Amino acid sequence: MKKIIYLFQVLLFSTVAVVAQRPPSISSPDVHADNSVTFRYFSKTAQKVTLAGEFLANPVAFKKDTAGIWSVTVPPIKPDIYPYSFFVDSVQIADPNNTYIFANERFKRSIIDIKGDKPLVHSLQNVPHGKINYCYYQSSTLGTTRQLLVYTPPGYNPFSNIKYPVLYLIHGGSDTEETWTKVGRANLIADNLIAQGKAKPMIIVMPYGNVRPAPMPDFTKDVVNDIIPFVESNYSVLTDSKNRAVAGFSVGGGQTLNIGLTNTDKFAYICSYAPYTATDEFKKNFTDWNPDVANINKQLKLFTISVGTEDFLYESVKQNIAMFQEKKVKLNPFIVSGGHTWMNCKLFLANTLPQLFQ
Repeated sequence: MKKIIYLFQVLLFSTVAVVAQRPPSISSPDVHADNSVTFRYFSKTAQKVTLAGEFLANPVAFKKDTAGIWSVTVPPIKPDIYPYSFFVDSVQIADPNNTYIFANERFKRSIIDIKGDKPLVHSLQNVPHGKINYCYYQSSTLGTTRQLLVYTPPGYNPFSNIKYPVLYLIHGGSDTEETWTKVGRANLIADNLIAQGKAKPMIIVMPYGNVRPAPMPDFTKDVVNDIIPFVESNYSVLTDSKNRAVAGFSVGGGQTLNIGLTNTDKFAYICSYAPYTATDEFKKNFTDWNPDVANINKQLKLFTISVGTEDFLYESVKQNIAMFQEKKVKLNPFIVSGGHTWMNCKLFLANTLPQLFQ
């Protein structure tokens, strides 16, 4: 009997010890009725905690209570989706109480969705929805099996006679093949615009643009030689250039220019969003570029470059726009306010989808 009591006491004390070490249950982020937001973080040992987010001009400091819970409330935020992170003693972390994580290989950030009173173009709405498929394909270019995402529009039936145009949509540097859906909401933007009759039903292919340790220009070869054939062998798609588009953001925007403008026989639509072009591939392709302008303008149905005026790439993008215009390539610039953000990315995509395959 004494042994049983002893074992019970040991078990009780062990349970109490575990509970005592468990952090308290806290909620973060909490979006209030006026769109102000409270963020919370638990640590008894941290000396300083700050909040950084694309809804803030500058980081703001948390305050700690006697229980070790740090908190800060920021003023009302304009409805949109924003990345944010905590800096705990100068170390960047994602919000540990938020499961909505930014898909990125370098930055540790969380995502907050400020919905507002009216649904935005990227909002989950009561419309027919397409599907996101996670696919594996064999890349002969890279000698490996790789993953990509494929959005199929509402009503897609692989066994029907309906064939769809295809948009190849590329993420930014250090992002992943999931960033366009998890952060950019490309699938919901397409759902909503298709439901409104503003965009044609299309298939959207989202590949992984980082091919390292292979040379980065091999991504162009991977798209042309491996990804396009995989998609056209496995999905009900149209296979001529007038039903094929390429678009991308930042590093992906630069890749879009490299892929599209060196293959205008394959892509009639080229949409580059805030392109990063300080790469060897871009220099090789466009330094002393002497294009067959008449043929390019005949092949392209849409060539657009989008950028925000506060984007750190704004000046270089303006230079590239001027270069293409000087070469007499037909180009439709789309310049808005804002920086190098996924808020602008969603705007750029929503602007170009209605222009594709018309």
